[in-house]
Amino acid sequence: MALKVAIVGLPNVGKSTLFNALTQTAAAQAANYPFCTIEPNVGDVAVPEPRLEALAGIAGSKEIIPARMNFVDVAGLVRGAAQGEGLGNQFLANIRDCDAVAFVSRCFVNEDITHVEGRIDPISDLDIIETELMLADLESLEKRVVNLEKRAKVGDKEAAATLALMNLALAELRQGRPARTAKVPAGEEKGWRMLQLLTSKPALYVCNVDEGSAATGNDFSEQVAQRAARDNAKTVVISAQIESEIALLDAGERAEFLETLGLHEPGLNRLIREAYALLGLQTYFTAGPKEARAWTIPVGATAPQSAGVIHTDFEKGFIRAETIAFEDYVKHRGEAGAREAGRLRSEGKEYVVQDGDVMNFRFNV
Repeated sequence: MALKVAIVGLPNVGKSTLFNALTQTAAAQAANYPFCTIEPNVGDVAVPEPRLEALAGIAGSKEIIPARMNFVDVAGLVRGAAQGEGLGNQFLANIRDCDAVAFVSRCFVNEDITHVEGRIDPISDLDIIETELMLADLESLEKRVVNLEKRAKVGDKEAAATLALMNLALAELRQGRPARTAKVPAGEEKGWRMLQLLTSKPALYVCNVDEGSAATGNDFSEQVAQRAARDNAKTVVISAQIESEIALLDAGERAEFLETLGLHEPGLNRLIREAYALLGLQTYFTAGPKEARAWTIPVGATAPQSAGVIHTDFEKGFIRAETIAFEDYVKHRGEAGAREAGRLRSEGKEYVVQDGDVMNFRFNV
C-alpha cells in the first residue's frame, strides 16, 4: 500500500493548486509511470527515481515500476476546526489516516486572491493550523487518560506504558508545542505511533512562493524555515502556480522553462522526495527482462525484512540475498558483469539493506 501524505492549509494558500499540479505531473508521466485517482481528493504519484531508467536499460526491462506515494488534498482548515467548525471533524479524520503532513503556507502576495485571515503571514497560518491539531490531540488524550490511570493503578503494565507516553505528549501540547517535539524513549516508537496523534506525524512545511522566488525563496519562506527548525520539521520552497504550468509541458519544453527560472528540476520532485525521506524510507531495486522495480523499505531494514515487502513467503523462507550496489551494477553493465568482477555479494539474515542495492532473494518455503 502506498504511503499517504496529507496536504493541509488554510483556504486560498495554494493547497489545491499544488495538489492539482501533483496529479497533472503524474498524469503526464510516461506510460511506465501510470497515474490513478483513488478518490476525488487523493492522487497517487510515482516517487522520482532516475536510477530506475538506468537499471531498465541495462537489464532490458519491458516495464518500469517506481515506488508510489499518495497525496491527500484535505479541504481548507479554519479556526475552530477542532470543535467542528467548517467540516473540521471530517478533515481531522482525513489527516489522522495519513502517515505525514505537508503544511502549505502562503508565501506570496496577490491582491486578486483573498486570504481568509485578511493578511499574508505564513507563521500565523501555521499557528492556526497547528493549534487546531493540538487542540484535537489534547481532547483525544484527556478523554483516554482517565481510564488508563484507573487501569494502571491496579497493575496493568500495558496501560501504564501507554499512560507514560500519553503524559509525554500532553506535556508538550500543554506547553503549546506539537507532540512531534517530544523525546520518545528508545524502543517506544511503536507505542507512540499507536497513540494516533495528529501532531506527532512527521511534518513538512511547504512554502508556496511567487514565480520570482521559486529558485531562492523569499523573506516569508525564510520565516517558515526558521519555524520548521524549531518544530523538528522540514521545509520545501515551491511555486504551485509554476508547477501547474510545468506539468502541462512536454519534456523538452519543461527543461527550457526550468532553465529560464534558474531551476534544475520541478519543485514537485523535491517535494515528493522530501516526503519520502521524511518518513525514514529508502529504496532497493529488482531488475530483469520483465521489469525494473523500486521497493520501499524503512532505513535500517534487514535483508529478510526487505524480502518480505515483495511477499511474506520471501521473509519466512529467506536463505540469502544476492546483492549488487547500484553503482557496481551500472559500472559492470548488469548482474553477469558484476558477478564476474566480484561485485555481487551473498548476504545473510543480518545484512542491513542499503539505499540503491539491486537484490535477488533466495528462499525456500
